[in-house]
Amino acid sequence: MPDTPDILRAVLAADPALRVRAVGDLYRLLLHQEKVFPASAPAALVLARLLDDPRTLAETGWEHRAGRRSLRAELLNWLASFADIARLDVEDGMGTAQALAAARATRPALHVRIADFCDDDDLRVREAALATTALLLADPAIASSVPRYAPAVRKVLAVSADSYYRWIARERLAAWGEDATGLIAAEEERQAALDRARALVEDPFGENQEQVIRWLEEQPEDTAVAEWESRRRAERTRPTPAAPYEPAPEPPMAAPASAAGYCGPWRIAREDERAEWTFTPYVGVGPVHFGMTLEEIASALGERPAFSSYSDHGEDRQLDYADFAENGIRALLRDGRLGCVAVNALTGPQVRLDAVPLTGCVPARVEDWLVHRTVRPGSLRYSVAGDPVFADLGLAIRSQQAGDIALTRPLFLLHGWLDLWHSLPSDEWNSV
Repeated sequence: MPDTPDILRAVLAADPALRVRAVGDLYRLLLHQEKVFPASAPAALVLARLLDDPRTLAETGWEHRAGRRSLRAELLNWLASFADIARLDVEDGMGTAQALAAARATRPALHVRIADFCDDDDLRVREAALATTALLLADPAIASSVPRYAPAVRKVLAVSADSYYRWIARERLAAWGEDATGLIAAEEERQAALDRARALVEDPFGENQEQVIRWLEEQPEDTAVAEWESRRRAERTRPTPAAPYEPAPEPPMAAPASAAGYCGPWRIAREDERAEWTFTPYVGVGPVHFGMTLEEIASALGERPAFSSYSDHGEDRQLDYADFAENGIRALLRDGRLGCVAVNALTGPQVRLDAVPLTGCVPARVEDWLVHRTVRPGSLRYSVAGDPVFADLGLAIRSQQAGDIALTRPLFLLHGWLDLWHSLPSDEWNSV
């Protein structure tokens, strides 16, 4: 890779391909693995001085981004990444104390250079400048400017097509003491709608797929660098928990099987008696997939079920559930299609997430492990019965008695079933 001065000269080269390659080299060299280095701070100051050069108005496509944008917008995005990392700590692995101190020291000067672009006529330049500014204002020396920029952050960044910019708006407004509740709810609903649509498209039994595909095609393309990168950044800089360096809990373990010869009502199946299943959130679990009919489920499991119907808590429509005793699961259906699978804690298949068992374990251990693992803010909720429901996984953890102990009875759900109280039959609440 060329040296830093060579890269900086190439940033303004006439050849568009050379400019794209130079900015990519610059990012990888000076923010390698999302860390700052001794050269990062001076390079940021040099790039900021290049922003008003007319040559930065040239537009081209950029790797991992939707559409075209100007070199100016892309340089501002680089500076946003720099400002994002500069507000973190050595303990976060973002660089040495000296390199981070140098990066933070540039923030007032960068703010001065970038301020004029926060009102730029080019929306992508304006968004990138506002995103960088919002992150730079973490510096106490310039925090007094927050009231000036907060309205624009809400008006422009919070509704951007760029998911990273939207996250910056929510995170910074909350940090500034602004009410971001509506923005958080809107983002969750946006993501839930996209998840539902994608699940329907992937579901071989899904209905109205043509309309869903058309709706997805009409949604604006995310212009963030990459969805996984912005989510990782969101996870890294989420509000600090009460014990920020608390180690991850030990993964749960399945309860031991009942003693040999025991055949009572609380018998816990041996490991070799349980089928091994995995699941894909909002797609299916084991051999069954959401959207299957009862006949299709029975064929997949090779078992005829005991079948019952129930009213949806006073509503007109009937819902159904079918118990497959040999397989140890209960299938719950709405309008004749599978929407929830409950796994019997004592005899059901061992369903694993990242090789960790979810069936027949101590409920508190599973809950602790899942809470620590969950990465999407707002994903965790609790039912009226106190059962944890993880919306990012389509998973609820209920308890089922095995004599004097309680074991996990995992429920795998579609979006419309996450409200357990209004989705499950009363008989399910008696599964103890």
